Amino acid sequence: MLRRLYKDQPASFAFTPANLEWAKGQITKYPAGRQASAIIPLLWRAQEQEGWLTRPAIEHVADMLGMAYIRALEVATFYFMFQLSPVGSVAHVQICGTTSCMICGAEDLVAVAKELIAPTPHTLSADGKFSWEEVECMGACANAPMAQIGKDYYEDLTGEKLRELIGRFSKGEVPVPGPQNGRYAAEPIGGLTSLKEFESGRKQFNASAQLAVDIRDTVKRIDGTEVPLSTPWLGVAAPVKPARVRPVEPKPSADVPADATGATVQEAKASSRGKPKTDGNAANATPLATPEAKAPGQAAGVKPAGLSAPKGGRADDLKLILGIGPKLEALCHRLGFYHFDQIANWTEGEIAWVDENLEGFKGRVTRDRWVAQAKVLAAGGTVAEAEAAAKG
Repeated sequence: MLRRLYKDQPASFAFTPANLEWAKGQITKYPAGRQASAIIPLLWRAQEQEGWLTRPAIEHVADMLGMAYIRALEVATFYFMFQLSPVGSVAHVQICGTTSCMICGAEDLVAVAKELIAPTPHTLSADGKFSWEEVECMGACANAPMAQIGKDYYEDLTGEKLRELIGRFSKGEVPVPGPQNGRYAAEPIGGLTSLKEFESGRKQFNASAQLAVDIRDTVKRIDGTEVPLSTPWLGVAAPVKPARVRPVEPKPSADVPADATGATVQEAKASSRGKPKTDGNAANATPLATPEAKAPGQAAGVKPAGLSAPKGGRADDLKLILGIGPKLEALCHRLGFYHFDQIANWTEGEIAWVDENLEGFKGRVTRDRWVAQAKVLAAGGTVAEAEAAAKG
């Protein structure tokens, strides 16, 4: 594909003071005579500052690195991550059109982009907020079809879901990235079939989506003030967040009491079917009230009252609850849960029971805060308000 610079160019370009400091820091990473190695990060920062990569920006970076203009232009036109024409002020939507996404409905996404943004790619919408293009594989085939909007992947899309996302971006919202059909990451659509122990203790969103939520750097542009700069090679570091401490798994004989199986208590929970712990009275031998002592098949909590059929013959659209997709909705129906007001009234004990009995989706009620969302929806609130309740 032939890539050329846009016909209308600004008169000049200059990094903001903070971005200039960052750029100089990047250059110091490389030895004398090899400064040109910093070309990609500097072009990328220029694009993030302006929204697209202009000719003055390319030439400015080339001057900083002592490169011929044509060499910098070769880099800018070779890599498709560099936008050589203006993009939407809110977001540029990149729709994957390669095999997996094409088979799964990418053409529907393109049709929505043509309708809501512009009939042709690399063209600004009437309000200047959006632009779009079709791109090659972005490596999210298990969650096809998908689109990169700003800096994040929005996966498991449909035409209607993309339409909703564009509407929310237009209103100033930033929807949570990642799968948009209730999946946590790239597990089977019907839920995990193995490694289910990893469902416990995980965060509300998968690692990529959680990072986007935590740092709040999605469709924003870096003008040198929005995002803390980190240039440790210059002795200037960004504010440090508390590091996540991973619990150390004790090993046998490492001063950790072993249970009756000879394995440590921690190992017994994961890989041993050792005898249940007792209160020490051999005559009674009553298991202690711990999660490990539950009888096989015994679920925690109390089962909520269910319905044999939806009230009035029509169920609420439970998929409006963030974290519930078609599979989870069908599972809720099998358990007798059809309406927002049912979920909104669950007690802690009932939440525990449902969490334990969502086959393949254990813990979803607590993780995605279904009850808080259901209360909003049952009261007539919007999906956006329910999603905000989920985030707490």
